[in-house]
Formats: sequence, C-alpha cells, structure tokens
Amino acid sequence: METIKIAGFGGSLRKESYSRYLLENTSKLMPENSKLEILDISNFPFMNQDKENNYPENVKKFKKQIKEADGLLIVTPEYNYSIPGYLKNVLDVASRPYGDNPFSGKPIAIMSASIGMLGGSRAQYHLRQVCVFLNMIPVNTPEVFVTFAQDKFDENGNLKDEMTKKFAGQLMQNLVNLTVQLKK
Repeated sequence: METIKIAGFGGSLRKESYSRYLLENTSKLMPENSKLEILDISNFPFMNQDKENNYPENVKKFKKQIKEADGLLIVTPEYNYSIPGYLKNVLDVASRPYGDNPFSGKPIAIMSASIGMLGGSRAQYHLRQVCVFLNMIPVNTPEVFVTFAQDKFDENGNLKDEMTKKFAGQLMQNLVNLTVQLKK
C-alpha cells in the first residue's frame, strides 16, 4: 500500500503557539502507511488580485505541496471568535487565481487549540465555511477542540493529554480512511 501524504499547516505564526504544538505532535499520531508533512506558511504576501498571477516562489511551492498531498490538516487558534486573519489570507492567496485552486476535492481534517474553554470551536466552524467554498471534503468526526491548551502541553511543547492524543489520532485515522476511499 502506498503512503498517504497529508499536508498540514497551522493558523498561528507564533513560535510557541499551542496550534503549532498540536500540529507537530500530530505527526507522531499518524496511522500506519501515512505521513504528515508540515508546510511553511510564513512570509505569505497579502492577497492582492492585481498580483495573483505573479506571486513569489514560496506561494508557488505551497500550492504545489497542496496539489501533491493526498489530504490536508489545518490546526488553528481562535482569534475574536474566528480564524486568524493570516490563515484566511493564506487560503485566499493560495486558492487564486480563479480556476487554480489546489484545495478543490481534497479531504481535510481540522483541529483547534485555545486557552479558553471552547477550544477554538468557533474558529473551526468559520474555517469549515471557507472549506465549503474551496470545495474541500471535511472529516466531521471526531471534532478535536483542545480546551485550556496551556495545561495540555509540557514546557517543551509535548502533548501530555491522553484524551487529546486519542481524539487527534482517531481524526487522522478517519482522514486517512477518507483519503483512501476517495482515491478508489
């Protein structure tokens, strides 16, 4: 069986963000015959339709990595009841110009981490709305909302919460299963 390639990226640029920690730890929870490649979204230009046919190499590389991936994972924090503006910008830039959307038809899993008691749930629901327009195919369960994230990781960013590991691992298994099903 071929290895299923999942491309993952986070919604936070902060070096020690809980979303980044969750993304990095998820690479250790991947099912057999799958691999998570963490993509770099730093230094993306602002969305500007005047420049969408001439974005820099990092955007072209990102779009190529998305196209080559079998499935996607986005891990996001929640800012002001929604996804971070930078994450929305990355999705907007990478999905343009019209007709060149590398996200279309890709299965996607979404996770969130927040220091609050809702764990980024509102951000996930907004992100799902964006995914609908971009024609992604979401894995709906289990929903992974890491609440009170400051208590779920150790000082080195290692995930120490067993329930989060269990649900994140199951979500990734479901993503791989959906990806295999769609490839048939």
